[in-house]
Order: sequence, then C-alpha cells, then structure tokens
Amino acid sequence: MTSNQNHPAALPDQPDQPAQPGQSAQPAGRLPPRPAVPDEEARQARARRDAAVRGVSSIAAMRDAIRDAARTLPRIDSVPRIRRPDAAAFRARAAHGLPFLIEGVVGRWPLCALDPDALRAQFGEVPVRARVGDYINTAFAPDRAMQDMSLRAYLDLVAAPVPGLPPYVGNLELRAMNHLCHWPAYFDRMGPPRFWLGPAGTVTPLHCDYDDNIFAQIRGTKRIMLAPPHHDAYLYVREANPVLFGSPVDAEAPDFDRHPLARHATLIEVIVQPGDMLYVPAGWYHQVHALSFSLSANRWARALPLALRGVTPG
Repeated sequence: MTSNQNHPAALPDQPDQPAQPGQSAQPAGRLPPRPAVPDEEARQARARRDAAVRGVSSIAAMRDAIRDAARTLPRIDSVPRIRRPDAAAFRARAAHGLPFLIEGVVGRWPLCALDPDALRAQFGEVPVRARVGDYINTAFAPDRAMQDMSLRAYLDLVAAPVPGLPPYVGNLELRAMNHLCHWPAYFDRMGPPRFWLGPAGTVTPLHCDYDDNIFAQIRGTKRIMLAPPHHDAYLYVREANPVLFGSPVDAEAPDFDRHPLARHATLIEVIVQPGDMLYVPAGWYHQVHALSFSLSANRWARALPLALRGVTPG
C-alpha cells in the first residue's frame, strides 16, 4: 500500500517517480532525478516535519503509542467486509485500530473500466519508473535498480512472462489518472494518490507505515499479509525513515531457521479483489503479492492516526 510508503517498498514521501507537472502525457525521458540519500541532519529535519504534520511532539512517541494501543486489540484471523460506509462510520470503525475491507466504492471509478490496452492507448506516453532486478532484497538500498520508460514501453515489457521478479511500477504519482478515481473523504487530510501497476508476481515486501492507509484494488487480485504493530518484536524490523519500517520476513513463507521469532507473529491473509478497498491502520505490517495483472492505488492520511484519537502520544 508502502506509509508508505521504499518498503521494503517505496517511501511514502520519497516516491519512485515524483509527481508529474500537470495532467498531460509526457515523454519517458523527462523524469526528475531520484532523490539524494539524506544525511543525518536531513533525517532529523524530516522527523520534525513528520511530527508537525501529524500533530505530535515526537514521531517516536507516536510509534510507541500505536504499539501500546495494539496490545489491547482482540486477536483476529480474518479481515471483515463492510458495505460503503460514510465518513463518520468509517472513522468510528477505524478508531478501533483493526483493518477492514470496504465494498461498493472503488468499483464505481472510471479507471476500473480500463484494461491494459486502454491504459496503453490513453496514457502510453506518461513517464514511469520501474523497479527492476531483485527489488525485494534491495528494497531499502538508495541505489536499487530502476528503469525509466514510458507507460507504453512498460506494458510491452511485461506483456510476456519473464524469469525472476517482474518489473514493477510502484508508489508513483500519476496525475493523469487522478480524475478517474473518486476517493471518499475518509481522512481529514490525505497525501496524493499513489499508483501500483504490474503483472502477476510483483511483490511489496513486509513493512509498516505509521500513517493510516486506504488501498484501492482497481484491476486484478492481490494477496496481502497483515501483522499487528506490536508484533514488530518478532519481525526483525529496521527503520527506513521515521514513519516506515521494513522486515526481512517473507510473510507468505517465513523461514523460521533464519527468523525463529517469526513463529510468534500473527499473520493474517486477505485477498483483495477488483473493486475492494482495504483500510490498513497505521503501524500494521503488510506484504503485497499480485496474483494477476494488477492496478492499485492508495492514499495515506496526513494526520494523527485514527486509533490514537483521544490519546496524547509521549
């Protein structure tokens, strides 16, 4: 969905491809350069900005509050489905700090009607940046392999199966598509839509974003594995940035010889179908695996997580 996003997927505030200037198609050669690796001063400045956006004095204290709240949650082994809540009903349910699926929202979007051929015809010249090579084990590497191309070239590239991980266009702002998505006002403040496009076999490794997330499955099917925030103790996590932590554990097939503590982690499987929207609360770990050609989009809240309303972190 990764707060967000360099997740091991892309950092929510450092997308694989920064926003395009305007909504017109652009040639593939005009992508901005990738952001530089931040030094310690820049990391601290980011942490201060992140805290200010979320209305807390400390991102570290907010993370601790999310984990503490999660310890009081009931254990779940499945994710419930609800039908098209209004904003008030969504926020009331989200305040419990548990994930849920929403039906009846995404399927109405015009973008759902576009198959790969229609995407190629309408947005073929839009520039994209694809993750290539072993983007799972190099997910946090600042120099991980990326390839710039047009959307048309990308769709041509993945039209036939290839050995290994297929190239993955992920965590991108594609403004040309925004008008075809009608996001509900579930969050008071949200970041821009991020798009995820690729064939069966693309993977976003296990990670958590410390922002609430709504994830829309527009086309295709994905398997998402979830784990609660306080089970980070079993997941060998490491920090990518103050609101993004990744795990080397493969949630679909844990290697208990390498990661014995993972035996104690609760891992919940949810299959998202076309038209589904998944709410992933801040701090919940998630791993995403495309089971078919898929187009997804997500938005992260830019405010105090709903599970902490009424709580003062720190």
